[in-house]
Amino acid sequence: KCWIDTVQWHYEDIIRDPNIDPVAALKLKRLIDASNQDRTDMVEYIDSYFLEKYKDVSVQENARINTESPAWGVDRLSILALKIYHMNEEATRNSASEAHRKACQTKLNVLLEQRVDLSTAIDQLLDDIAHGRKYMKVYKQMKMYNDDELNPVLRGEK
Repeated sequence: KCWIDTVQWHYEDIIRDPNIDPVAALKLKRLIDASNQDRTDMVEYIDSYFLEKYKDVSVQENARINTESPAWGVDRLSILALKIYHMNEEATRNSASEAHRKACQTKLNVLLEQRVDLSTAIDQLLDDIAHGRKYMKVYKQMKMYNDDELNPVLRGEK
């Protein structure tokens, strides 16, 4: 999961090059689309693990559903780890101005706090699911743009 996000992070950096060759940009766009599909598939795979793990939990009568599944929380945590890594690089980059490094350190501090909060929230969600206070319900993302049966352009309609 984290490797998919890391590769996509760098694809997203490259595609923003204002001087990118249009042919290369189109090729990269297709790689980004494929990576997005891999990312979604991996999140759904991780959620299938949690569904299996908690399948025998007795759900309490007043249990509530969460706005996102555990794996989508893990997805956000993975992206946050990349933000922290890259913001730290900027906060410590010797070739940057002191003002830039200071601004990036301020942002990094917020990201680090966010990591604690998000990790805590994921832990609490998993504990709530394990004890029946919340229940999981996972909806497939049903990406349509990559499906040649659902995307009219891919199935040859104009």
